[in-house]
Amino acid sequence: MGRATLKGVILTLNEARHIQACVKSLAWTDGVVVLDSHSTDGTQDLARATGAEVMEHEFENYAQQRNVALDAVNAQWILFVDADERATPALAAEARQLIDGCEETGWWVPRHNYIFGHRMRATGWYPDYQLRLLRRSAAHYDDTRHVHEVVVLAGESGYLESPLIHYNYETLPQFLDKQRRYLDYDVSILQASGVAPHPYTPYTQAVRHFWWRFVTLHGWRDTVWGALLSALMAYYEMVKYLRVRQALRSEREQAITS
Repeated sequence: MGRATLKGVILTLNEARHIQACVKSLAWTDGVVVLDSHSTDGTQDLARATGAEVMEHEFENYAQQRNVALDAVNAQWILFVDADERATPALAAEARQLIDGCEETGWWVPRHNYIFGHRMRATGWYPDYQLRLLRRSAAHYDDTRHVHEVVVLAGESGYLESPLIHYNYETLPQFLDKQRRYLDYDVSILQASGVAPHPYTPYTQAVRHFWWRFVTLHGWRDTVWGALLSALMAYYEMVKYLRVRQALRSEREQAITS
């Protein structure tokens, strides 16, 4: 049957800092494609200089962007890698061995997340499986999930043992900024689901979330980093429910005055 073709795909927007190291980590594939959203920091030139093919497409949302790549890239298999991630030689060997003649149409890849310089061992950031290795003809992304994308797979999936390396958050301000950017989307999901929090719900949710990450997900294994990140994520869980409560209260007040 011959060896299955596999290409690495990297979605980018102003990733000059990471792009060359990421492309180099995918040198074992049959080609690297960078799907760029009009970067202005030289990302495209750096990617080409490292041997990648560059395509350009206006960004609408992550699901749509990944579907563009699935339609455009000529390979039997696609490995999606973010610019701040690195594929390891162990992952390369395992992926190559498994995709030749396998029945699975997708593979979940674990990640070693580095947060504030610490490799997370738990707290919800390990094994942190991501469905990234996809048989192109059998996969697409749910276009209703614009963030935290969901793969719709025709067939069964399996789990790799070798991880991607993810240089996730280097500083606390970077972490806080990204969580703030996720808030609007997460709030909209709760609102669309008809969630109506009680006055105490934001605070009980915060306690539950801290317990879930630090105890249930063994965040204690990450010592001070596990405690800090469990507390930060619990705080944003509280803020999320406070925002939903505030929106509902505003709607009621408008209904009364109208």
